[in-house]
Amino acid sequence: MFYTIRSFLIGNPLASWQARGERLGIPLAFVIVAANALSSSAYASEEILLSLTVGGTTLHADSLVITLAITVLMVLVVLSYDYVIRTYPNGGGAYVVAKENLGTGPGVVAGASLLLDYTLTVAVSVTAGAAAVTSAFPGLALFPGLAPLRVLLAGLLVIALTLINLRGVRQSAKFLALPVYLFLACFFLMLAVAAYKHITQGVLPAPAPGVVIMGTTVVGAFQLLRAFSSGCVAITGVEAISNTLNIFKPPQVRNARITLFTMGLLLAGLFLGLSFMAYAYHLRPEEGQTLVSQAARISFGNSALYYATQFSTLFILVVAANTSFSAFPPLAARLARDGFLPRPLTNLGDRLVFSNGILLLAGFASLLIFFFKGDVHRLLPLYAIGVFIGFVLTMAGMTRYWWRKRGPGWWHSFLVTGIGTVVTGVVLVVLTVTKFVSPGTWTGAWIVVAAIPVLLFVLAAIHRHYRTLAETLSLEHHVPSVTAPERVVIIPVGGVHRAVLPAVEYAQLIGKNVQAVHVAVDEDSARVVERRWDRLQTNIPLKIIPSPYREVVRPLVDYIQGVAKEHPSEHVTVVIPEFVPRHWWQGLLHNHTAMLLRGALGRQDRIILVTVPYHLPR
Repeated sequence: MFYTIRSFLIGNPLASWQARGERLGIPLAFVIVAANALSSSAYASEEILLSLTVGGTTLHADSLVITLAITVLMVLVVLSYDYVIRTYPNGGGAYVVAKENLGTGPGVVAGASLLLDYTLTVAVSVTAGAAAVTSAFPGLALFPGLAPLRVLLAGLLVIALTLINLRGVRQSAKFLALPVYLFLACFFLMLAVAAYKHITQGVLPAPAPGVVIMGTTVVGAFQLLRAFSSGCVAITGVEAISNTLNIFKPPQVRNARITLFTMGLLLAGLFLGLSFMAYAYHLRPEEGQTLVSQAARISFGNSALYYATQFSTLFILVVAANTSFSAFPPLAARLARDGFLPRPLTNLGDRLVFSNGILLLAGFASLLIFFFKGDVHRLLPLYAIGVFIGFVLTMAGMTRYWWRKRGPGWWHSFLVTGIGTVVTGVVLVVLTVTKFVSPGTWTGAWIVVAAIPVLLFVLAAIHRHYRTLAETLSLEHHVPSVTAPERVVIIPVGGVHRAVLPAVEYAQLIGKNVQAVHVAVDEDSARVVERRWDRLQTNIPLKIIPSPYREVVRPLVDYIQGVAKEHPSEHVTVVIPEFVPRHWWQGLLHNHTAMLLRGALGRQDRIILVTVPYHLPR
């Protein structure tokens, strides 16, 4: 039944030789790696305007200046990641670049920030998608349970994405291709119609004069910096291509570079277009109505195209979360191979994807959505900080790489990545400071600043465990034993019946010093066990342990530990007889003493546990 349901949900297993067939050409790979960056155009301009709205007045002219500055930064980031793709064709992105050029510590910091970034991408994207739905249907706001409804919708979207990605990268790309290209068509059509109306019909009355003065005071300058830091979410997702090079068909470097520049060009067009439209039509953030929703109503009214735009926005935001489902698992697997995350994350699932990484990402993203009640504006302050930590370390690593190599024309690359390092470093400082001291956002920002050191501590603890394990299991200083020690074998006996006989026979095969132990909760049952044991004529002595408090496991554990202390140079083998019911529900009708005993003795040194099952016929 389980395998039937699993095959229905995620498909039949794929053989290892089919991995090459799962790689994608540019049109499908674009869906996976570019959707995250493109989706940020749905909320980046709105975040800028939110920061520039003071006393009911929105400073649109300032928003244009900030949009242009962020676009220049976007160009720098795209050029820098082009160098990353060409230099590291096997992928790994910020983690590999920082680790190989700056050291293991910076590499792990970059990896941790990316893990956090991808988790936040899922949370931000699906909650923004849920917001798009509630904007399309504002009547939902009449219901008092709107916030829980938004959380539920976001949670269902995470579950749907998890199942889609468990089916494999090619299946997920085919499923999600239409929403991405529909979004691009609707968004650019919306901008074109708005531009046509603006040229032919004019604009709304201009706002009151004298509002573009924010930079002339300390408070105004800080407000501009806060708006700039909020708008920097437009650049998030650019790094995804460098982390997912393994999904491209050969020649993968060429295909990845074409996808990167195409994505950068489209992203700049979407971001600039929406900001200019907000400036031309004096749009401002409204409660229950996203900026994209307002823009679509201007272009399309309440026609079918408006709803197509809203739902395509929802879809692109959900697909943006899918980028993380493609990038997080390989990164987690790479960190796991280096001993910084649990090794099960390196296992490929039935559909040639890192299933454990997908499930881990879905779990953490769902916790974030629930904790922040599906509020995009509360999640975004967490989002950008982690992204820019990865940007800074990537560009710093590439700058050091060019300085060390100094090949022909190296200084061009060195100059681009060096400027990128400085600029993104300044932006990271601005992001951190503005998010901490801005009302209503510091509560989110401190979580990221605190979460990264905590995550680094966890990664270091995992790495220390694996290093200690490797040293402990090493055969380098092993000296083989000349003589095999006499094995001590103990058989816990709850009753004398057929299920005990296989355990007795096995114990006699593996050792000569064998003894049986029975815990007597009352004298009558103990005498019955003794009589039946004598009838077996096994020549194995039976030890009766009285238990006045009717405990069974604890007296057994104490006795076995005492025997182990009496034989300090030997291992004690505990052979546990256990009958196995034919049906699962029959197991509910019996005590689970064997399971409890295994749990109590499993971590004891020099104690070997062996279970001898006896399968009941019916």
